[in-house]
Amino acid sequence: MTPSPHGQLACKDLCSVADLSPAEVRLIFDTAARLKAEPSSQREPFSQGAPLQGKRLAMIFEKESLRTRFTFDIGMADLGGHAVYLDHRDARLGSRESVPDMAKNLERWVDVIVARTYKHRAVTELARHASIPVINGLSDLLHPCQGLTDFFTLGEHWGGEFSGRRLAYIGDGNNTCHSLMHTAAALGCDITLCTPEGYEPNLKVMNQTQAAAAESGARVHLCNDPFEAAEGAHAIYTDVWASMGQEDEIEERSAIFRDYQVTEEIMEHGEEALFMHCLPAHRGQEVAPGVIDGPSSIVFDIAENRLHVQKAILVLLL
Repeated sequence: MTPSPHGQLACKDLCSVADLSPAEVRLIFDTAARLKAEPSSQREPFSQGAPLQGKRLAMIFEKESLRTRFTFDIGMADLGGHAVYLDHRDARLGSRESVPDMAKNLERWVDVIVARTYKHRAVTELARHASIPVINGLSDLLHPCQGLTDFFTLGEHWGGEFSGRRLAYIGDGNNTCHSLMHTAAALGCDITLCTPEGYEPNLKVMNQTQAAAAESGARVHLCNDPFEAAEGAHAIYTDVWASMGQEDEIEERSAIFRDYQVTEEIMEHGEEALFMHCLPAHRGQEVAPGVIDGPSSIVFDIAENRLHVQKAILVLLL
């Protein structure tokens, strides 16, 4: 198992998909596909030639996690390295010790940091003060590993072609939505964003996406009608209506988003559309059980591929 022959990423950190060029997104995909294809005999921890043998990963998590924690931990082991988990759910970054001081300590002990935080600025501050790579494992603004994995998985189903395809995102204009936008624009994939009024994507992210789309040929469309969004879409994506940290808004959001549930009827408006969700999902809320558990659902393909895409990111950054 060796690093990609095409080189490494130009950026030191991965805080956002917007940090990557379209060629670098493809490089991550190519590397992930090669790592995924390797037989299990070559994925033994500390096997000879493991690209990250002896490397250490610090995982700083303010939020609960299943997929991000397990896939980075297992991925680091597959690559020959070791992961250390730091649980910050009871004390957010910067509360006990300043973020710059934490960065300066960690860079002396480990080789890479994954941060899963409430505030995006905590990730960027870590990256600014640490001399080692920092990977955004999720923040309130962005979820780059998820967006990259979503499109890597779509590429497996679409033969690697994104031009002429369209993804419809229905729900809250949240961190996952933002990283989908960045990735779609980089790859030239059209994207329709359907939210209730007042829950549209972040304006800065929208401007970044529009600029990247102008170069790649992608089209970005906003609407408030789920059926309009789904019409002719090749994939339909949704996420929870209230993210972690928004628990006090669940009742209010459930009423506002009630008409944005992805149902079988909405799926029928797509073009043999695949169904996507980053998980965890709430059946009967943002998605009907018959959709997420139906034949068009690729949610567990996506979950599996988090491992391979994140391994590729680790290899290419280190």
